[in-house]
Amino acid sequence: MNDEQTSRDRFGRRRIALGALTAAIVCASLVAGLLTGSGSNSSSGGEGSVGPTAASAAVSQPKGPSPSRGLGPTVLAGQRTIIGFQGTSIPASVRRGVAQGRIGGVILFSDNIPSRSAVRSLTARLQGIERPRALRRYPLLVMTDQEGGLVKRLAGAPNSSAAEMGRRGAAYSRGQGRLTGRNLKNAGINVNLAPVLDIGRPGGNIAETGRAFGSTPAAVTRTAVPFARAMQAAGAAATAKHFPGLGSVRLNTDDAVQKIRLSKAALRRSDQAVYRPFIRSGGALVMVGTAIYPAFSPRPAAFEKKIVTGELRRRLGFRGVTITDALGTVAARAFGSPRQITLVAARAGMDLMLFSDVSSALRGQDSMAGRLREGKLNRPAFNASVDRILRLRSKYAR
Repeated sequence: MNDEQTSRDRFGRRRIALGALTAAIVCASLVAGLLTGSGSNSSSGGEGSVGPTAASAAVSQPKGPSPSRGLGPTVLAGQRTIIGFQGTSIPASVRRGVAQGRIGGVILFSDNIPSRSAVRSLTARLQGIERPRALRRYPLLVMTDQEGGLVKRLAGAPNSSAAEMGRRGAAYSRGQGRLTGRNLKNAGINVNLAPVLDIGRPGGNIAETGRAFGSTPAAVTRTAVPFARAMQAAGAAATAKHFPGLGSVRLNTDDAVQKIRLSKAALRRSDQAVYRPFIRSGGALVMVGTAIYPAFSPRPAAFEKKIVTGELRRRLGFRGVTITDALGTVAARAFGSPRQITLVAARAGMDLMLFSDVSSALRGQDSMAGRLREGKLNRPAFNASVDRILRLRSKYAR
């Protein structure tokens, strides 16, 4: 994902407005189905069902004691909520939300990171907020976009774009991953929203901006996976993005609804193929995008159970943490309010809901907590999601 301010500077307010208008026209007929959970996957054992199917339980339930046991609906929903805010002063709403267990992590943008000393102070203050007793052993997730090249929030490694790392080979990208992990950990950041695993197709936004490691699955795998493994070994969790593949889009999904009209076979053969080695290497997180893939569904990928649970978890076997792309962007907003789209994403199987503003995030958190309290979200699946998140937080403790 990109910083919204950067996107506005690049594409202009006029394009954003036009994208929003187009999205509203194209997607209005789909909103009702999204909110009620209707559609081809509404009875397939997700969060909206009475109980998980055997297959969904197999991918959802981690082994070992449940770290989420005993947590109430408000705190459970909070651990699935990621927020952003402006500047280096922690807003009162964020302090309160963290202290109440309503916020599980934060995303930092460029204006949160004016200098290394400032961000180290900020992350230390965030982690120092006293949380509910059951959560004190689990540091907050503190994440940023540190891809390299055009998308880089913190000074220092990586010292090259993904495209350059791809050209220079596996040894170089591995070294950059190690340096990036150290750089982030030193700043108090424990999750990097990178690497981009999208195939850099000619004419696509990802390739044109230098964010792709290569133009073929083999080229991406050869350099992106070593980058991710080395970064994780150095102390920062890697996030592969944007599943199931964003290499074909012409515009950033922050600014316009995008449809990728590749067949299921083509997506599986090419765009999704790079996720297998990432998963096998122990990749911690996968970000699911908000583009629409008509071969699977008229819904954005992060809202579609066939993609999140069916393709990523069941077909590819991913057992780590899933995170949405930004839910405040044009592509996401076209499908409903923060409360509505948070529920849709949860039912699809997403673990973490990413918002760049506090108020939207807390509205989404309230919605999840309320539905969970009413028995309208699957409690075992919800707990399994929080278990994955808390285990991740424990592993990448500051």
